[in-house]
Amino acid sequence: MSSEGEETSSAVAPGPSVEIAEIMERLPHRYPFLLLDRCEDYQEGVSIVGIKCVTVNEPFFQGHFPDNPVMPGVLIVEAMAQSGAILMSKTLNVDKRGKTILFMTMDNVRFRLPARPGDVMRMPVKVTRIRGDIYRFRGETYINGKLAAEAEWAAILIVNPK
Repeated sequence: MSSEGEETSSAVAPGPSVEIAEIMERLPHRYPFLLLDRCEDYQEGVSIVGIKCVTVNEPFFQGHFPDNPVMPGVLIVEAMAQSGAILMSKTLNVDKRGKTILFMTMDNVRFRLPARPGDVMRMPVKVTRIRGDIYRFRGETYINGKLAAEAEWAAILIVNPK
C-alpha cells in the first residue's frame, strides 16, 4: 500500500544526453549537413531521442521555399537517420576515423506535417533489429507534440577505404 502522493509506477529514468561536441566526434557530417543539435535519453542498443531546432538560417530555406519556408522531407528523414547513427555509434563505440555508418534501406516513410523555422523536432528512434554491423530502426518526428514524419530504415557500419 502506498501513501498519498507516493509514485507507484516503475518508470525507467531517462538515459544520458549526447551534446553537440560528442555528436561531432561521432558523425562525419558538418555544416550544412549536420542536422542534430543534441540527443536525449540514450539507451544503449535500444533507443535515443534526437533534437533538431529548425532556424530561418538553414541554407535550404533560400530555395525551399523563399516565401513559404518548409524543411525538405528528405532532410527530416536524414535528421532521424543521424539520430540512429549516434545510437549505433555509441553502442558499438565506433571510431569515425576508421569506420562510417551508411544508409542501406528506407521504408514506410510518411510525412504528416511540415517543419518550419522556429520548430523543434523531437525524434525518438528505436532499434528494431541488430544483425552484426547492420541495424534496423524505426523513427518518428514530432513537432509541438504532433507526429510530423515517420520512417523505418537500415544502416550498416563499413570500414573506410584507405
